[in-house]
Amino acid sequence: MSTFLNASPIFGPVRSRRLGVSLGVNMMPAEGKICSFDCLYCENGFNAERVCGKKHNSAELVAAELEAKLREMGASGELPDVITFAGNGEPTAAPGFPEAIRRAVALRDELAPKAKIAVLSNGTYAARPEVHDALMLVDDNILKLDTVDAGFIQLLDRPVGPYDVERQIEAFAAFEGHVIVQTIFLCGEYEGTSCDNTGEQYVGPWLAALERIKPQAATIYTIARETPASGLQKAPAEALDAIAARVRTLGIPCQASY
Repeated sequence: MSTFLNASPIFGPVRSRRLGVSLGVNMMPAEGKICSFDCLYCENGFNAERVCGKKHNSAELVAAELEAKLREMGASGELPDVITFAGNGEPTAAPGFPEAIRRAVALRDELAPKAKIAVLSNGTYAARPEVHDALMLVDDNILKLDTVDAGFIQLLDRPVGPYDVERQIEAFAAFEGHVIVQTIFLCGEYEGTSCDNTGEQYVGPWLAALERIKPQAATIYTIARETPASGLQKAPAEALDAIAARVRTLGIPCQASY
């Protein structure tokens, strides 16, 4: 199935289902993918198919290109709703990520003061002090928690290194509410194993984790593009609606995207 890589270090703007007009910031080079997950549903493809021999982008390069793009968009009269750190892999893994965030905040304040800054992250580096502090500076700190079931994490998200979901929950809770938990729900199977995480076996413990994390919001979604793994299917809209309703009963705002 078709997957794609983003331009680098700036891509878009694109219209996001959840974020509006989003200008992307890519800490990874355009030639490949650098990620601590190897998700079955990743729009950038599997890690092994997107091997990258280049290093992460520097904060200096990212800031220079972001400034140029914001000035170009300002001159055309269409500034972004959000500046989103995402790209070909895990943005917080880049050594220059904390400095890139600081510079992006300054540029936003100067050139696009109405825009938010968002980070889409799998959360694997969230416990690092320098990453935690940088994420506290952004408007939307969006961290992934697809499930709290260790076996399902290995099936769906396929962490590249050690991954302890209990430590992840603690790291997310350490933001003291300055975090949006992002979760994909889907159906289908992969190599004969079910990939359906819409049932109570997965939803109940995930809701308990949200109670511990106490995020400012949760955002749930399902597959919207082709995936590198065949056999995956969209979760039904009624399943997402039911899960979102249960999140809201916890007092946590929840957006569902279909």
